[in-house]
Amino acid sequence: MDLTHFDAQGNARMVDVSEKEITHRAATAEGRIAVSDEVFAAVAGKTVKKGDVLTVAQVAGIMGTKRTSELIPMCHLLNLTNASLTFELLPETKEIKAICTVKTDGKTGVEMEALTGVSVALLTVYDMVKAIDKRMVIRDVHLVEKHGGKSGDFFF
Repeated sequence: MDLTHFDAQGNARMVDVSEKEITHRAATAEGRIAVSDEVFAAVAGKTVKKGDVLTVAQVAGIMGTKRTSELIPMCHLLNLTNASLTFELLPETKEIKAICTVKTDGKTGVEMEALTGVSVALLTVYDMVKAIDKRMVIRDVHLVEKHGGKSGDFFF
């Protein structure tokens, strides 16, 4: 398999998608942050002094989807048609799961945007509660599914 982000001389390049057809594309990614009992209770009870952690992290994650091409050097700037970010509180493991779905009608997919949305949301959770306890672990950030494009559908 050829690596499309390198030219014949091994130089990094942006993939040329100018000849591709515009199709509907969607991707969902998720990840988790493991927190202490105290942090979990503060987030769930909305008692963190900085504000409603999950609402701020939701907005940050959505903003992150829109800025992906500024963060990942070879990503194309995309006109997103939708970005959503939700959370699940997992009391049995003291984890907060972030799920991000991104859509577009374009020539390249939105997997990186979904992954960036999850990552930024989880980093925002960390930032907002680090004064309570810094011993948090962000883990399992991965693509759950994607639809559209030349490579078709993918399910983790």
